[in-house]
Amino acid sequence: MKNVTITVEDGVLEWARVEAAKRGSSLSRMLGEFLGEMQRREDAYERAYQEWRNDTRRWRSDGAPYPKREEIYDRGRLK
Repeated sequence: MKNVTITVEDGVLEWARVEAAKRGSSLSRMLGEFLGEMQRREDAYERAYQEWRNDTRRWRSDGAPYPKREEIYDRGRLK
């Protein structure tokens, strides 16, 4: 593991220390877990995005004409 130095506003640092204490954790561990969670979410998003981009399926008809709008929404009754 590596050590890192960060710059944080005093109020934010005080809040983070209190939050870590509430969770029974150190500030260092809480920040490490937070960054790890961010990485996992970003990786999952990137994977889903790439799967979507590489999806070669095309939604096509089986040859039958598409229904008319009025047929779908039964708008004939509204006229």
